[in-house]
Amino acid sequence: MKKSFQIGGAFVGLVTGAGFASGQEIMQYFTSFGVMGIVGGLVATIVFAFLGMILAQLGSDLQTTSHKEGIYYIGGRFLGPVLDMFITAILFGVAVVMFAGAGATFYQTFGIEPVIGNIVMVIATILTLLLDVKNILKVVAMLTPYLMGIIFVVLLYSFFTMDYSIGELDVLAREQPAAASSWWMGAILYVSYNIAAGAAMLIVMGGTEKDRKIAGRGGILGGVMLGILIVLINLSLFAKMDVVAGVDMPTLELAKQIHPAVGICMALVLLGMMYNTAVGMFYVFTVRFISPDKPMFKPTIVLVGFIGFAASTAGFTTLVGKLYSTMGYLGFILVIAIMLAWARNEDRRKRH
Repeated sequence: MKKSFQIGGAFVGLVTGAGFASGQEIMQYFTSFGVMGIVGGLVATIVFAFLGMILAQLGSDLQTTSHKEGIYYIGGRFLGPVLDMFITAILFGVAVVMFAGAGATFYQTFGIEPVIGNIVMVIATILTLLLDVKNILKVVAMLTPYLMGIIFVVLLYSFFTMDYSIGELDVLAREQPAAASSWWMGAILYVSYNIAAGAAMLIVMGGTEKDRKIAGRGGILGGVMLGILIVLINLSLFAKMDVVAGVDMPTLELAKQIHPAVGICMALVLLGMMYNTAVGMFYVFTVRFISPDKPMFKPTIVLVGFIGFAASTAGFTTLVGKLYSTMGYLGFILVIAIMLAWARNEDRRKRH
């Protein structure tokens, strides 16, 4: 069971980036549909658990050591390279959203212009990759439990200080910008782009376990834990819709409402998670094209950093709504390919 929890925990860590923790993703894909957004969270939980199980089992069956093996197995000789490039593009997209998220956090917490926050995060990411400062990332990775603790405090605060009826909150929620046309599409899109971003690593994690049942159980556990977090954050935002309507960082706004010190703690944890995600995504994106030991690696990091900064000026809320939803629609291809590969694999196992 310990190994299953490790796989499940790693799956949660992959998905709960800064967009998730800030509440902006949950707002656009779930809360903006009012009461039905809660149903959407339950649907997302089931789909996350099912796809998590499939990916972890595939990794276990194939005993994969790199994400490329798994993706080429899923897509085959023709679709494999296309899926590989799509996932690579998503890595860049997620890093850009982290840059924009830093700008939104700086503005909402300290009143500093968003572009300054974008620049600070881009420079920190570039310097980390140029200087190979890996110890910082290990420290930042330990922030996740603190974030979850703050989110739980925010949830309690939201429920005990709710000022409006459920009907009034439902009306307010439905006035917020949504990333999809309906609650069920929002749920499916949310799962789709997150699976597209996390599929590669989940396959590799599954490959570390020879027992496919243990691996599959880890995928299911990860999906269920993610679902619980989605529902909790969604309920927190819904209960205080009058406070979080229209803000870039909803959970940060709620933390500030409790006490300015709680808001600053939340901002620092969010910035740490954005930094962690940005460095990881940027590194994997760059090494896909050029090896770290090549002379052109460092100049490429700087160049890609400047391109990422330019893209991040579109704004955090806009990027979460437009970029992530586009990635979600494209991710449907990957989700279908994953399910077909799993069906093929199950058929092959039965025949042997």
